[in-house]
Amino acid sequence: MTASAAAAGPDGVLRCPWALSAADYLPYHDEEWGRPVHGDDALFERLSLEAFQSGLSWITILRRRPGFRAAFAGFRIEKVAAFGGADRERLLADPGIIRNRAKIDATLANARVLADWAAGDLDELIWSHAPDPAGRPVPKTLADVPAVTPESTALSKTLKKRGLRFVGPTTAYALMQACGLVDDHLETCAARSAR
Repeated sequence: MTASAAAAGPDGVLRCPWALSAADYLPYHDEEWGRPVHGDDALFERLSLEAFQSGLSWITILRRRPGFRAAFAGFRIEKVAAFGGADRERLLADPGIIRNRAKIDATLANARVLADWAAGDLDELIWSHAPDPAGRPVPKTLADVPAVTPESTALSKTLKKRGLRFVGPTTAYALMQACGLVDDHLETCAARSAR
C-alpha cells in the first residue's frame, strides 16, 4: 500500500489519507466532503471559503469556519451584499477569519453580483458543470485525483464571465469536490461507499 492510498483511521476504517492528517478533518471528510450541496447561500459560502483557502491549507479555513460564518452573516448573499465600508474594516480587523484584503473584497463583490441573480441561478450554474460520473475513473490513490479538470476550467470561465472574482480553475475544482459535483473519495475509502 502506498502512502497515497486509503489508510486506516484510529477506528480501523479506511479513509482518504488526508482525512487522517488532523482530527478536525475526520468529521469533515466523513460527513461533508463530496456530499451534494445545493442552495445559493450554501454554495456562496463554499465558493467564498475555497477562495479564502487559495494559497493556504484547508485545515486553516476549516478551523476558522465558525468565525467566517459569524463575520459574513452566515454567508447569506443578500446580507453580505449590503455590507458597507464599516463592515469591510471590521472584516479586515477580525482575527477569527483570514484578513486578506483581496479575498475579503472579492467576497463582498461576489455577494453584490449574486444578489442580482434570480433565486437558484448560482445553484443551477454550478451544478450544470458537474461531469458525468460514468465518464470518470474512480481514484485509487491521491495521485489519481486531479487539481483541475476541463469542467472546472469551464466553470471558472463561466463564473468570471458572470462577474465573480477569485474563482480560478483550481478553486472551482475544489468547490466541485467539496460540494459533491465529483466524488474524489478513493476507491477503498469508506465514505465513498457510504454515499
